[in-house]
Amino acid sequence: MRHRQILSSIIMIVSLSFAVSAGAQQSTNGSNLSDGPAFKDEGQLVFVKHGTNATIKMIQIEIADNDAKRDQGLMWRRYMPEDDGMLFIFDDQEPLIFWMKNTYIPLDMVFADKSGIIVSIYPEATPLSEASITSGKPAEYVVEVNGGFCAKYGINVGDKIEYEK
Repeated sequence: MRHRQILSSIIMIVSLSFAVSAGAQQSTNGSNLSDGPAFKDEGQLVFVKHGTNATIKMIQIEIADNDAKRDQGLMWRRYMPEDDGMLFIFDDQEPLIFWMKNTYIPLDMVFADKSGIIVSIYPEATPLSEASITSGKPAEYVVEVNGGFCAKYGINVGDKIEYEK
């Protein structure tokens, strides 16, 4: 009986050690695997200042251009580097509605029309909220970046986004 208790204790310690070491593993982008799905670098996006065509900020983007990728979005991620973001591309320009269900990172949502002109910005979306976030105007693109990004870099309605895969 005593040997069984000792064996059970050893198995439990080994299991806990394995779980802790697995949780501390690093993904390819430097974040912990426990931070959610790894970022996929699929292109670059530039925020361009209205009227001057000057680059405000360039970021690496993951692209959500089909229903499955748009449905997944940034859900389950607990970290995103400052110079990363997700670009949602829709088939048509129309008013868009988003939410933050299962999204742990506060986000700025940048809505742009088919020309890439920013039509609205929703700053600091609340993590895990199921409240509707609307573009307010027809949009074909949405860029999600870390909360506070637009204020930090002076990105405003009327500025433009340009991207390449």
